[in-house]
Amino acid sequence: MPKKLIGRIDKADFPLLGLFDIDIKIDTGAYTSSIHCHKVIIEDDVLKCNFYDKDHPHYNGKEIIFKTYDIAKVKSSNGIVQQRYKVKTTIVLFNKRYSINLTLSTRDDMKYPILIGRRFLNKKFIVDVNLKNLSFENKELKISQ
Repeated sequence: MPKKLIGRIDKADFPLLGLFDIDIKIDTGAYTSSIHCHKVIIEDDVLKCNFYDKDHPHYNGKEIIFKTYDIAKVKSSNGIVQQRYKVKTTIVLFNKRYSINLTLSTRDDMKYPILIGRRFLNKKFIVDVNLKNLSFENKELKISQ
């Protein structure tokens, strides 16, 4: 399958999380993909998290429950290793649904709530840093019948 051209920023849907048209930043310097999570609680062996950020109006504040999750070690750009929760969900780009692993992180001070890293991009996309919103501009509106 030929690789799809993607720009440095875009908007994506995460239907299983109830998040649509969310700003994403393509980060070829990051290995893993991450999502800004406002609150994380482990309760009764399930991971409960809240995706809310006042600066990102599409984050709806809804609590999402994950029955399966992992813990991943992630090295930041400054070399510090953190343990983060990792969840599996789906992302829609270019009207196609892909499986994606996301680590949960606090990105309060960041402009983009979601980073898409190399692990997801590999063998699917080529990044052109001069372009943006290629997927969003070609989004097909699905009308339910």
